[in-house]
Amino acid sequence: MAPAERSFLSRVRNALPDLHPAERRLGEFLCDFPGELASYSAQELAKLANVSKATVSRFVRRLGYESYEEARRHARAEGQTGSRLFLALPSGDGAEASLAANIEQGKANLDRTFATISQVEIDAVARAMLAARKVWVLGFRASHPFATYLQWQLTQVIENIVAIPSGGETLGEHLVSIRPEDCVIVFGLRRRVARMEPILKVIGRSGAKFLYVTDEGLDPYREADWHFRCQTLAPGPLFNHVAVMAVCHLLATRAIEIAGAEGRGRLRGIEMLNDMLDEL
Repeated sequence: MAPAERSFLSRVRNALPDLHPAERRLGEFLCDFPGELASYSAQELAKLANVSKATVSRFVRRLGYESYEEARRHARAEGQTGSRLFLALPSGDGAEASLAANIEQGKANLDRTFATISQVEIDAVARAMLAARKVWVLGFRASHPFATYLQWQLTQVIENIVAIPSGGETLGEHLVSIRPEDCVIVFGLRRRVARMEPILKVIGRSGAKFLYVTDEGLDPYREADWHFRCQTLAPGPLFNHVAVMAVCHLLATRAIEIAGAEGRGRLRGIEMLNDMLDEL
């Protein structure tokens, strides 16, 4: 793969074995905290990594960049869609500060997410799921637990619902069965699998009602009937998925509420069978 085609982090990792000690120290620092290059000047980065500014200049040239600014632009662009390592900071503020920062960020993520998702849209998705012949919920990697969670919650009120793919399954057997009278919910949170775009195109061509749930880093997806963009910012190396879980909760709650007496009847039946089978 040519250098221009590689990610910033892959360039750093590939160069590490051949670097001089000071450059290697800088490289190892950036492997842990790549966002620092995107955020700071060459002089500031040199101070953080305890190397000289000249070492920073030599380092970025070894990576194949013509200048520090070119490397910084590449790191900044990669940070918008790539690894959460780009948000890791070498901080020593302690546990209490970390707790407070994460709580505040979670609150902000909820506020910003639901400033862009209306009650009308939530209700429209809930009604589409209730009216569907079959509901399909799809997710890979970090998105998969949200798909299975939403499927589990909606089973309380929707009989024909499935989370895909399960272990060992491929998607062809499922995608071929999607009909225009169905509803599909796709979780596409960072980092998305490479084949996501072809999968979305197949779902779009099926004619089914289609909700796409992603992080804030993706532009509005026009092929979906609804696109909920959840804020996932965090003061550390992991995505904050509080808003994603809140979306799942609201969709399931509104589906149960809109289902009315029929939905409550199914819930009563489930509880009666749980009691009879002594499963809980």
